Formats: sequence, structure tokens, C-alpha cells
Amino acid sequence: MAASTAAGKQRIPKVAKVKNKAPAEVQITAEQLLREAKERELELLPPPPQQKITDEEELNDYKLRKRKTFEDNIRKNRTVISNWIKYAQWEESLKEIQRARSIYERALDVDYRNITLWLKYAEMEMKNRQVNHARNIWDRAITTLPRVNQFWYKYTYMEEMLGNIAGARQVFERWMEWQPEEQAWHSYINFELRYKEVDRARTIYERFVLVHPDVKNWIKYARFEEKHGYFAHARKVYERAVEFFGDEHMDEHLYVAFAKFEENQKEFERVRVIYKYALDRISKQEAQELFKNYTIFEKKFGDRRGIEDIIVSKRRFQYEEEVKANPHNYDAWFDYLRLVESDAEAETVREVYERAIANVPPIQEKRHWKRYIYLWVNYALYEELEAKFTFAKMWLLYAQFEIRQKNLPFARRALGTSIGKCPKNKLFKGYIELELQLREFDRCRKLYEKFLEFGPENCTSWIKFAELETILGDIERARAIYELAISQPRLDMPEVLWKSYIDFEIEQEETERTRNLYRRLLQRTQHVKVWISFAQFELSSGKEGSLAKCRQIYEEANKTMRNCEEKEERLMLLESWRSFEDEFGTVLDKERVDKLMPEKVKKRRKVQADDGSDAGWEEYYDYIFPEDAANQPNLKLLAMAKLWKKQQQEKEAAEQDPDKDIDECES
Repeated sequence: MAASTAAGKQRIPKVAKVKNKAPAEVQITAEQLLREAKERELELLPPPPQQKITDEEELNDYKLRKRKTFEDNIRKNRTVISNWIKYAQWEESLKEIQRARSIYERALDVDYRNITLWLKYAEMEMKNRQVNHARNIWDRAITTLPRVNQFWYKYTYMEEMLGNIAGARQVFERWMEWQPEEQAWHSYINFELRYKEVDRARTIYERFVLVHPDVKNWIKYARFEEKHGYFAHARKVYERAVEFFGDEHMDEHLYVAFAKFEENQKEFERVRVIYKYALDRISKQEAQELFKNYTIFEKKFGDRRGIEDIIVSKRRFQYEEEVKANPHNYDAWFDYLRLVESDAEAETVREVYERAIANVPPIQEKRHWKRYIYLWVNYALYEELEAKFTFAKMWLLYAQFEIRQKNLPFARRALGTSIGKCPKNKLFKGYIELELQLREFDRCRKLYEKFLEFGPENCTSWIKFAELETILGDIERARAIYELAISQPRLDMPEVLWKSYIDFEIEQEETERTRNLYRRLLQRTQHVKVWISFAQFELSSGKEGSLAKCRQIYEEANKTMRNCEEKEERLMLLESWRSFEDEFGTVLDKERVDKLMPEKVKKRRKVQADDGSDAGWEEYYDYIFPEDAANQPNLKLLAMAKLWKKQQQEKEAAEQDPDKDIDECES
């Protein structure tokens, strides 16, 4: 009993007690141990001996042993894919492609979700130029694992490298049906652009912005159109994006990009409208970048008034946020109203007052109602002192009422009072129309004089005044009015005024006066339409020598516009001249104009991004006029080179087919 108990017990070895616990004099670190092991090369194994195979039987024996080793490793653990890949790569190194395929197929049966396995399999087929086998593998891969983007990238790249563009496009289309990530769409677009398929790329962008409707993607679409010179399409994309996101999902980056696009197109009024539209609808916290860009724009292209508008807009935003947070904060409403009264129109001021007085105090306490009552008091004072009674329509309706009551003096007094208090174009026009109906032409003259004192830049008023005098038969007075009008330093539509004056002289059959008018207009502007109109006037005069004078004007215009930077305008002039010679000129005249026609060439220029960095190159069309080319040695040299190349090609063609030349000579 005691013996069995003693046998069952485990003997615990005695632990030696450390008597001296002081540190040793020489300390050994782990680094020293590793350094010594490296120096002594304790862990290095000798390389295996090299085996030389001398005959086929020995080679077959070696293959058998290696295959048995690989098969044993696979049998031990089928799920270790690296063993399968090593086995297949070894067979591939022996040019045993069929065996390697068999191994890859067996491995896919074990784990068909392994991405590396599919890639190695397809790469093997591509390295050995087995294109159809590779296509088959890629088809199986994208069918089995369609969400693995790497398969699609490799497949399309292979087809493109093989020159199978249609096949690559078909693979891209299959890929897009799965609505992949954004980079996949960009790859498809870049693929089409590499082959100059801009329309196809546009179609892809249309689908892309619907699958991934982010602001940045809409901006990329618009910049794509802008880069390729389709500015109207780019503007349409921006407008669609604004409509797509609406007021609920507005993003400042979209409006900043839209505004910068219009700024590049020199459409400065459009830029202001875009910025103001966005600032009125986006909260201040989300519109910091918008304010910053708007301020920069106004400093670059605006005036003092525009910069002041930005400052006022910022303060207006602050007040809007305050009254939204607490509608019963009447002090904020007072500050807001003082701001809009000093800057905004009457309708805007009334709107803010109406919003303010709609916030009735929630409790019956005097301190709240005292502030609220002052809103009504200020509203009444504003209407009495500032807004007055300035609605033009109301004054006109009142005057018409008095006329219906046969009180003509009262109607005239009302209209005169309205013009004295708030002179507006509508009031002047209504008053003049009334006097015209009454056939009071002297009163009309006085009203027109007052009207033009009020707004001397209004070309329509000058034209109507001159037309009135023409109808009354006072031609000299009408001519004097026109002369006075064109001498004004500032006009809103000067081209309309000059055209009306020229038409007036043509109606009076004053050919010499009309010719002088054209000459005076050309001293102010060298616009191509003025030259063309001048030439057509000489042609339509019907007098002797009209064709020669018309041709002389075209020659003078062409000579004047040689220094014009707008080559399209110069081309427009030459096309008009050619149409004239086609109808009235001789063969020599036609040939002379044809020699002046420019050559349309395609050029490239650098494009800079918004941040100033290089954005690549873009192609554009330029016109090279023969007269300009004669003055530029490099263009003359280029023309001589083209001519020499053409002569060389003709010479080579003649040398290759001498019989043809002999036959032509005999015939």
C-alpha cells in the first residue's frame, strides 16, 4: 500500500539555491549571442549537391520522383494552394503545358475562389501565347467571381494589347452591367479616348453619373466636355447637375466649378448669377469655399459695388442664421432690417418686415410686446418715408381712370406728379403714348426731352423720338436727334442706334450721307459685320460703278483686318466676298479671292488646370492665311516641305509604274 502510494507520487527535483545574487562582472546580451552565432556560422547548412542528368532515362526518373513529392504534399493538405501553384509552375518550366493545365484545373476544383490561382493560370497561358485558352480562363473567372476587379482589368488589358478593340469594348460593357466602382468607369472612358471615340466616352459618362451620382462625377463629366471644346455641352451638364441635386442636396463644389467654367468663357454676368443663386440657398457653414471664390472673382472682374454686395451678403447670412435659430430675437430682426433698408429693393425690405411681424410674442409680457410693437412702427415709417407711392402701374391705372371720367387735366397732373416723384421708363412711355393718342405732338416732344434728360443712354428712346419726327415730316429735326444720340458718351445699345440712323438715311435716299455714316462708324469699330453691311449697301445702291465700289470696300476691309486677332471674322469677310464674286465677278476675280482663303490646320496647345498645374494638351483648329504665311519664314518653309514631299511621292509612283506613263503618252 505504502509502496504503491510512493510510486504514484511524482518526484520533484530539488532547486539549487542561489547564494550569490550579485550581478556578474561581465554581462552577456542577446545581441552578443546572435553576433557570436553569426560569426561561428552555427546555423548554416551546407548546400545540397548538384545533380547532373545525362540521359533520358535518368530524366524520367527525376521527373517521377519530383511528381511523387508534389503529389504527396498535395495529398497531405489539399487546401494549401501554394503547393498546387509550385507544382504547376514546375511542369510549366518543363514545357509540360498540358500537365500544368490539368494541375490548375484540379486546384480550381479544390478552391475556385482563390484569386491568385486564376491569375497564375491565365498568366501561364498568356506567357505561352495560348490566347484562346487565356480568353477561356478569363471568361470563366469573371463569370465565377464578377466582383473581382482585377480579373476585368487584366482581361481588357490583354484584349487591347492584342489589338482586339471590339473585344475589349465588349468586355468593358459586360463589366459595366455589374455597376462596378468609379475607377472601372474611368478606365472604360480612358480606353475610348485613347482611340478618339469622344461620342462613345460621352455615352459612358451619361451612364456613369446615374450609377454614381456624386457631385465630383458630374464635375468630371462637364470638364471632359470643356476639355474637348464642347462648351455648350459642358454648360448643359452643369445645368443638369444643378437640376438633378435640386435645393435639398446642394453642394458648394458644384457651383464653384460651374462658376469657374463660365469665368473661363468670359461670361461674367453668368458667374455672378450662379454665385448669388447658390449663396441664397446654401447655409453659411457649408458655403465657406463659395464665399471665398466669389470674393476672389469680384476682386478680379468686379467693381466696388460688387465687392460691397459680397460683404452685405455675408452679413445677411449671419442675420438669417440668427433669426432661424430664434425667430423671437427682435434685436436680430432690427439689425437685419437696417441692413436691407440700406441696400435692398423695396420688395425685399417688405418681405423681411412681413417675416418679422409674423413672429408674435408667445407670452403676455410687456418687455416682449414692446420690442414687437416697434417692428410695426418701423414698418409704417418705412412705407411713409422711404417707399412712398412709386408703383408705375398704379399711377398709369389712376391716369386711365381719370381719362375714363373725362378728367384729362387730372390725368396729366397725376402722370406729371409720378414723373416728378419717381421717374421711370414705364411712366414716360405711358405718358407719351397718351399724348400720341390725343395727337398732342408738342407735348410729346417735351416729354421725350425730359425722358432723354432722365436716361440719355436709352437708345430706344432716341430712336422713338427720331421716328416721331420722321412721321411728322421734319427730316432735319430727326437727323439732328440722331446726331445728338450718337454723340452720347454712354449708350446701352449703340449698334441698334447706328443701324436705325443708317436705315433712316437709306429711306431718305441720301446715298452720300449713308456712306459717310458708315465711314464714321468704321472709325469707332472695325467689326466685320459693319464692313459686310457697308459692301452690301454699295451693291444695293444700283448706281453706276456699284460693283466696283463694293469690291473696293471688300479689298479695304481685308487689308484692314489683316492685323485682326479674330481669324474667324476675317474668314467671314472672305466668304462674303467670295459669294459676291460668285454672283457678279469674273473668273479672274473668283480666283483672286480663292487665293486669299485660309488653310484650316489642326494645332495643339497646353492646357492649365484651375490650380495652375499642367493638364495636358488639347487640339484646336487655326486658320493660316496666304498673306500671313508669306510674311512668316517658318510657314513658307513648311509649305515648301509639303510641296517637295508631294513631288517625291509623284516621282516614286512614276518609277514604280513606268508602263502606265508610256500608255498615257501614247494616248
